[in-house]
Amino acid sequence: MIDVPDDLVVNLGAHSGVAGRAFADALPELAERFLAGWGLRLDGAAMSGMCALVLPVVRRADGRRGALKLQMVDEETAGEPDALRVWGAAGAGAVGLLQHDAASGTMLLERLDEQRPLTGVADAREAVRVLAESLSRLVRVPAPPGMRRLGDAAARMLQEAPGAAGGLADEEERRLLRDCAAAVREVAGEPGDRLLHWDLHYGNVLAGRAEEGRAGEWVALDPKPLSGDPGFELFPALHNRFDASEVLWRFDLLSGVLGLDRERARAWTLGRVLQNGLWGIRGGARRLPADHAEIARRLLGRN
Repeated sequence: MIDVPDDLVVNLGAHSGVAGRAFADALPELAERFLAGWGLRLDGAAMSGMCALVLPVVRRADGRRGALKLQMVDEETAGEPDALRVWGAAGAGAVGLLQHDAASGTMLLERLDEQRPLTGVADAREAVRVLAESLSRLVRVPAPPGMRRLGDAAARMLQEAPGAAGGLADEEERRLLRDCAAAVREVAGEPGDRLLHWDLHYGNVLAGRAEEGRAGEWVALDPKPLSGDPGFELFPALHNRFDASEVLWRFDLLSGVLGLDRERARAWTLGRVLQNGLWGIRGGARRLPADHAEIARRLLGRN
């Protein structure tokens, strides 16, 4: 019997309600079906992210190691297989897709070294440099047809922002949110067409394995892909391993390595603060997260 981690069960229920709890209940049977159907055997303990169960496996036919990933198909995850295929064909540094079942969203992925995430690199500046190089490879690739679009997300944010800002308790934070919306409004007419990862933080980069020909390589995984401007990719590197004194250094390094126009990148990064702020307000939050507000202040030159 597959052991589904308790944290995953809680996250699925919190994120997707009744449907998420039903998916969590069905995971052991779903996993067994694909282990048998794809000729796989377990090769270690179950792992999980926020919304996916990942099982280390070995393919019986050839002994190749892989990772069986089971997750709900929704707006954020639906494009993942197509993105991995496109990045794989371009040699863009993403995890390899070995097999995919469209109906369930189940994927068999290349095995990476789960014991060596980029979060384990003690030097935060070196980790930022690695992340910047990884992003630069990914965003060189144009988005394939059918990806969700940043332009659509920006239009929804700009429509929602004026009314939502009043839900914040602090006047300075209300002004911050409105200024983030104003910055997005300046660039929304050119939302871009690159294939974006959307969630490339330090935990979503793992070391490659020598047996896959990727010794010494850092590999990106777990995208929530969309089509848009690469400036929308920078926020996770500023927010994760947060250090207020490093925000502008990180932003300048990332925008430089990716070859971005600094003002457009600033606007789209403020767009991520806006997006997260709107999600929080919808959920009943009365304050912006402190690190989000600080990132916005520093990008707006208020600190």
